[in-house]
Amino acid sequence: QVQLVESGGGLVQAGGSLRLSCAASGRTFSMFDMGWFRQAPGKERDLVARIAWSAGSTYYSDFVKGRFIISRDKAENTAYMQMNSLKPEDTAIYYCQARLRPGADYWGQGTQVTVSS
Repeated sequence: QVQLVESGGGLVQAGGSLRLSCAASGRTFSMFDMGWFRQAPGKERDLVARIAWSAGSTYYSDFVKGRFIISRDKAENTAYMQMNSLKPEDTAIYYCQARLRPGADYWGQGTQVTVSS
């Protein structure tokens, strides 16, 4: 199986930046699509951004487009999400996902991001 470990979360003021990392191990990394999701208390887990295994295409949800950047480094088996111009509504637990195919997903434990006013 694939093991995913997120890091980089923390407390930041509105307008600040954080960079999340997702380190993968246990299986070949390059053939997996990678995604970042977030979940606030009492809400559904929502897709934030995706990056294809080839790193040739990306997707961003409208609420982060222009502020967040997803990337990956295959040599390091790591996916990243640069988060800029953070807003209080970005506060959530952020989860990394590795997808081999639909229905074959692996998840990390999550990292907390808190944005203060």
